[in-house]
Amino acid sequence: MLGRRQGLIAASALAVAAWQAPALAQGGPIRIGELNSYKNFPAFLEPYKKGWELAVEEVNKAGGVLGRPIEIVSRDDGGTPADAVRVAEELLSRENVAFLIGTFPSNVGLAVSDFAKQRKTLFIAAEPLTDKIVWEQGNRYTYRLRTSTYMQTAMLIPDAVKLKKKRWAIVYPNYEYGQSATAAFKKLLKAQQPDVEFVIEQAPPLGRIEAGAVAQAIADAKPDAIFSSLFGGDLAKFVREGGSRGLFKDVAVFNLLAGEPEYLDPLKDEAPKGWYVTGYPWSEIKTPEHLKFLAAYQAKFKDYPRLGSVVGYTVVMSAVEAIRKAGVLDQEKLVDAMSGLTHMSPFGSMTYRALDHQSTMGAYVGRIDLKDGKGVMVDWRFQDGKDFLPPDEEVKKLRPAN
Repeated sequence: MLGRRQGLIAASALAVAAWQAPALAQGGPIRIGELNSYKNFPAFLEPYKKGWELAVEEVNKAGGVLGRPIEIVSRDDGGTPADAVRVAEELLSRENVAFLIGTFPSNVGLAVSDFAKQRKTLFIAAEPLTDKIVWEQGNRYTYRLRTSTYMQTAMLIPDAVKLKKKRWAIVYPNYEYGQSATAAFKKLLKAQQPDVEFVIEQAPPLGRIEAGAVAQAIADAKPDAIFSSLFGGDLAKFVREGGSRGLFKDVAVFNLLAGEPEYLDPLKDEAPKGWYVTGYPWSEIKTPEHLKFLAAYQAKFKDYPRLGSVVGYTVVMSAVEAIRKAGVLDQEKLVDAMSGLTHMSPFGSMTYRALDHQSTMGAYVGRIDLKDGKGVMVDWRFQDGKDFLPPDEEVKKLRPAN
């Protein structure tokens, strides 16, 4: 009899524990899976990580979301599509994250986007710039934060058209982002300047540019202007080799991303004066939302933010606002909440378009100059992302029904 009573007590205790476990779990942190190519692209992604760490701290100090703190479960994705898909699966299956954010290279972002579609899981692509992620290969479960390749290219076109240069050289890293940037630039410039000629294209592999040979080939073609989408170490090598050959003398140069501190600061006094760039003049932006972000970032890290810092901060805030709007962690409701979601960022108000899941986050356009022995952006202006997208009818043709 005693044994039976003890068995009943034990069974009752187990039943109570089983009933309590879900309730306790509901009060635990909301875990968000983040994956990125930290080892491959540290210049951008170390500041990016600081950005999302700041966002997590602010959200949790303010009481979290749905009454629960948030927790980022972050993994390095190896910088390859196959590794990234494996990591994304581990985050969902082993770490039980609510959904996914992150990625940097365009090919990796596309792979995780397809994975999210197959798993029917929300994925907020933070940084991949390829247009395919929201257009040709767009899907219900993927939204993209960063101002796209097309958008940033379109922001440079007005200045390119004003110069009326006829002979253009193009140089780009030979993978999805560079290919996408080149296609957009040629299409947009040709539409406004039909007599333009593209006299040479150079497409070195990402991270393995033979800058001297590339610069010499472009110099031999005698262009009036150059469009480049190089970044990081490839950009630095091209600037140095081109400069030593006099390539940029009396030649207008337009370069996506080259005004971002991640890529501009390492050049120091070699920064190419006069180049037209997209970037981030962090010390000059005086809007209330940016000043608030800047002060918080500098107080926490004793450092100035890079563009990656803004992206990391904002992608977490987007995730939090989606959870808040959905009210639950159900995937379909989270995805629906992302459609038309509007919230503030360090760059002002932005919206995730229902049409193609692209955010309207803007960017800064200006020119490079030297100040105190380092490159800075001058004559800059903020461009609202919503003003640099194709007409809706064109987007509908590009994006598959899903």
